[in-house]
Amino acid sequence: MAEIAALVATTAVDSALAVRWQAPSGVATPLLATAVPPVGTAVAVLAALRRRFPRRIGVLGAAVVGLSLLSTGFSALTDTLDWGSTAYPATTEVLACVLLVGAGCRRLPPVGAVVLAAAAGAAVVAAPAVRHGLDSPAALLAAPAALLWGVALAVGLVLRDADARHLAALDRVRTNERLQLARELHDLVAHHVSGIVVRVQAARALSGNPSVPEQESAAVYADIERAGAEALVAMRRLVGMLRSTEHALPPPDSRLGDVVRAVAADRAVVDVAEELDDLPVPPELSGTVHRVLLEALTNVQRHSPEATEVRVTARVEDDHLVLDVGNDGVPERPADRHGGYGITGMTERVAALGGTLEAGPRPAGRWHTTARLPMGPEETPFGHLPRGV
Repeated sequence: MAEIAALVATTAVDSALAVRWQAPSGVATPLLATAVPPVGTAVAVLAALRRRFPRRIGVLGAAVVGLSLLSTGFSALTDTLDWGSTAYPATTEVLACVLLVGAGCRRLPPVGAVVLAAAAGAAVVAAPAVRHGLDSPAALLAAPAALLWGVALAVGLVLRDADARHLAALDRVRTNERLQLARELHDLVAHHVSGIVVRVQAARALSGNPSVPEQESAAVYADIERAGAEALVAMRRLVGMLRSTEHALPPPDSRLGDVVRAVAADRAVVDVAEELDDLPVPPELSGTVHRVLLEALTNVQRHSPEATEVRVTARVEDDHLVLDVGNDGVPERPADRHGGYGITGMTERVAALGGTLEAGPRPAGRWHTTARLPMGPEETPFGHLPRGV
């Protein structure tokens, strides 16, 4: 809004100056009076559209610079041919060029950014100098125009560097999380394959022992098949996490409330304590919170499909961050979740940060998964956490 207001203000200033200055005169008067003044309005509109069409920064910048250079060149031509005065004010054109230089240096590829910046620099300096003549005091406006161009160039490059560093930080966090999932996948495969190998070795040893009653081969095969199927399901789930961007990790320096709500989405009611909602959390903690909540909510969908109330709460108890996922609809004879690899993985993640995790049934057919993480000193919460977890 501030940029649009500035463009409107400069357009009004240019119009007022155009009325005050001597009107175009000479054989080109009708053409100049209708063609030259609208350039300021046109470039203002194009500059305002850059936020609406961020992928068209190069086209918009080329159009603005082209119109400004065309107007300046037309002014020089008419002065040379003595067709009349065309010294139309260029304040709006300078501002539009400056805005698009900043946006182009931030978003365009290097070659495109250099070309746009160089062309815009020539346009903003040439506009007052050429239109008014080097012997006119108005030509001194080229100095502040060049200064604004330099400021826009610097701001655009600073923002470009900040964007690059932000993307690099996101890539590092995602890479670390994928490495953690790869480690879990390795442990998972080793766990299930070891179980299958042990079953086969046991069946083989018993088959060669005459003192042991002969076993039904179909039962042995069914046991091995069931273990292999469980391994495949668990592997698909972990590989799906590696491939999917649906549950992408939160960006660095996220707020705890945002991390919790991003995971819960519309699958649970979220209740975050007021003092925790805007609490910044380091990447290693946000990754653990993200994965624990995601695993707990996935378990709710898998083991309690009839649940009508799922609630995620985050609160402070005894200098600990307490994350609790509770749900109803637990079957009368729930599966033994403690034997699942998901809870084991959650427990290891929380333990790596010095915390504890409990998961189990509660009265009235409910199930709660509760993680407790030490917060450390009040002045620097979570500052004690080990890095790189």
